[in-house]
Amino acid sequence: MKIAIPKERREHERRVAVSPDTVKKYVSLGFDVTVETGAGDGASIPDNEFADAGAAIAGDEAATLGDADIVLKVQRPICASEDGPDEIALMKKGAILIGHLGALQHRDQIAAYEKAGITAFAMELVPRITRAQAMDVLSSQSNIAGYKAVLDGAHEFGRAFPMMMTAAGTIRPARVIVLGAGVAGLQAIATARRLGAIVTGYDVRPAVKEQVESLGAKFLEVDSAATEGAETSGGYAKEMGEEYRRKQEEALREAMKKQDVAICTALIPGRPAPVLISEDMVKEMRPGSVIVDLAVEQGGNCPLSEFGKVVTRHGVHIVGHANVPSRLAEDASAMYARNLLNFVTPLVDSETKSIKIDWEDEIIMGSLVTRDGKSVHPSLAANGNGANSANGASDSSGAASGTLPGPSDDADTAGEARQ
Repeated sequence: MKIAIPKERREHERRVAVSPDTVKKYVSLGFDVTVETGAGDGASIPDNEFADAGAAIAGDEAATLGDADIVLKVQRPICASEDGPDEIALMKKGAILIGHLGALQHRDQIAAYEKAGITAFAMELVPRITRAQAMDVLSSQSNIAGYKAVLDGAHEFGRAFPMMMTAAGTIRPARVIVLGAGVAGLQAIATARRLGAIVTGYDVRPAVKEQVESLGAKFLEVDSAATEGAETSGGYAKEMGEEYRRKQEEALREAMKKQDVAICTALIPGRPAPVLISEDMVKEMRPGSVIVDLAVEQGGNCPLSEFGKVVTRHGVHIVGHANVPSRLAEDASAMYARNLLNFVTPLVDSETKSIKIDWEDEIIMGSLVTRDGKSVHPSLAANGNGANSANGASDSSGAASGTLPGPSDDADTAGEARQ
């Protein structure tokens, strides 16, 4: 059995799908591991560390992928219709592809998997059940993104975060609001608190109020009665009504006038990123304030955000960095690699050292996209196999109603991963 790890070639991507530690684990499972030369450069992992862990180092992508039984990726592979190498064509028929494929929003690529006879697993679709927590790439990458978002905000902010009492006078603490109290949001709250800021958290789901307050932050409540049924069984936020949206806008408008830094993490599964900070709100913010928009790749929680840029509008610095987890590539790679290892390990028969997949397993059924030349995921079948239809889970543009996501929210900035 051969596992292949090619170098990631999409823009803004510095992560790698394995670490030296997980290479050792794969070898112990009976795999021959091949890593393309330079695959770990962006995450500061040189080839020799992979080689010392037991991996073979291949000179190019074709040699890496050619005879691989399993291909591990961070981002979805490049296909023939895009600029760059056709990575799908380099995989053998029957190969198993595992990665963050953005399957629901890149439906046109599903047809390429079908045609190539690839069995594709989308890690972003792993069901949110207790047994799958260690495989949850959305949460692991969202933790990184929430932390980094606060650091990016502090970098752009012209003052210190904590209160400082000196002989020259007292510096007041910064005020930070975090919109969306999912994984990224809660990590952002904790990080801003550690830096000494006064923090407020907001989410439509009343259940997260206790979590926000347990981190030492205030909770901005809009209408507790209206949000009693705001959470789905999967932990995500439901779309709210027009009356709630009106109250939400009023509450956020007043709150934003008092804030120095806003961290936006809000997405709705299957919908565009909700606009929570309008241009009018930006105009009323203090000069020098900062907005960090982790939802920028899906249209943004602020319509003034620009993908991959830091811009200043109406005196407010608006941060729209691409692929925020990749900005901390070493830690993000290590966590992602462990997620993949935890997913792959149950696919291997410990006695025969061969791949043995239980196709009836809940995790397999939830994440399997294509098999035997067909689309098999229910969400894809509902809209037509391989159809390039409306954008799905977390890669959309435009604006939706002001509702927020659940625990694994969060903006997909694993290139495609929600933060």
